[in-house]
Amino acid sequence: MKERRHVLITGASRGIGAETARLFASRGYAVTVLYRKNSYLADRVVSEIRGMGQEAVSFRADMRDYSAVKSVTAQAMLEFGAVDVLVSNAGISNFSVFQDVTPEAFQEMIDTHIMGLFNITHAVLPGMISRKTGSIVTVSSVWGITGASCEVAYSTAKAGVIGFSKALAKEVGPSGVRVNCVAPGLIDTDMNAKLSVKEIQSICDETPLGRIGCASEVAEAIYFLASDRSEFITGQVISPNGGLLI
Repeated sequence: MKERRHVLITGASRGIGAETARLFASRGYAVTVLYRKNSYLADRVVSEIRGMGQEAVSFRADMRDYSAVKSVTAQAMLEFGAVDVLVSNAGISNFSVFQDVTPEAFQEMIDTHIMGLFNITHAVLPGMISRKTGSIVTVSSVWGITGASCEVAYSTAKAGVIGFSKALAKEVGPSGVRVNCVAPGLIDTDMNAKLSVKEIQSICDETPLGRIGCASEVAEAIYFLASDRSEFITGQVISPNGGLLI
């Protein structure tokens, strides 16, 4: 019988993270759900996974807090063993013209996306290197590739995620660890709920496939990069964006 695998997903209480958690569970993974705020949503994801007959647990931690991240990662490994797959998905948004972005808001964006990624990777990577196996999938954005007006802070942070992923892939490849990145286009999640119907339609009009994406479609891309089907792929950025960026 194939040994059970363990996936740890940050920002997994809703949206892309929650869909990713459900997908990995459906493929037989034990799932650790990390979240920052909403315990109700995190518990609901865990309950749904257990309803599938799979194992899941949730832990609350601010990804910007190095000690907290190390602590919950250790607890997760006590629960399900070594982390085979890390999905670093936690993030926030800030839609503002640059002049209105405060230093505090800009710093929060960098701390959440970049320091959060640093912290969780620092916690998980040593075990992967020692076992000479593991897959890390980071979540950026199409705006991390192209930049977006009124999203300078967000675009900067997401570009950093891409740079981090490419550099780390080169460093840890000889240890048997793969690092890849998913950079979604506009996806139907709570993060984009602030957009008006007109704004969404405008993006759809610019998208060859004529619509926005679903969280489940991004989850499938994440799963592919984490799975053995992509075992010769590392340091790459896949952007499920409907053709918005080609």
